[in-house]
Amino acid sequence: MNSPGFQSALLVLDLINEVVHPDGWYGRDGYAEQVRSRQVLHHAAQALGRARAHGLPVIHVVVGFSESYAECPTGSSVLSVARQDRRLQLGTWATQPPPELAPRSTEPVVVKQRVSPFYQTNLELLLRAQRIEKLILIGVSTEFVVLATAMDAHDRDYHVSVIEEATAALDPVRHDAAVKVLRSTADVTTLDGAFANAKFFKEI
Repeated sequence: MNSPGFQSALLVLDLINEVVHPDGWYGRDGYAEQVRSRQVLHHAAQALGRARAHGLPVIHVVVGFSESYAECPTGSSVLSVARQDRRLQLGTWATQPPPELAPRSTEPVVVKQRVSPFYQTNLELLLRAQRIEKLILIGVSTEFVVLATAMDAHDRDYHVSVIEEATAALDPVRHDAAVKVLRSTADVTTLDGAFANAKFFKEI
């Protein structure tokens, strides 16, 4: 057992219906097909199960906006469409996770309004309070939230691992390009590799 406190944490990034379900806005754009073909939800559920079994902190990150969309940037080519089409509304099916990835009552949910979960959220407060040094990332999409999280975490002196089989992009070309960039600042690894190198609060 490592003491004091936790040293590794799992971040579950934007694994919500709007993005990963075939009926979601972004899912219909192509993400759902990549999630299906890469078995992302299966691998993500495995990662979540392992993290919980080892006693690692799990933090869920959700992108979403209030009904007024007051927080939604009008000048963003990535996010402004959410306001136009009323996508990613908090408190609706769109921003809920698939059942197999539902947070437990003890697992924090960080709501973000930009690509990076570090931007004007309490994510870093949660990490520092638990003395987290290493982040294990899973989520969609590889080219946006996963890449942005890894880069921001690197600049904040965290060690980062990305479980590649629990990520997906809009298409394989974008995924491969994002992974190539990720390798410059993060350990892009497998499910087994990520947890073999994690620092655990309790051993199993």
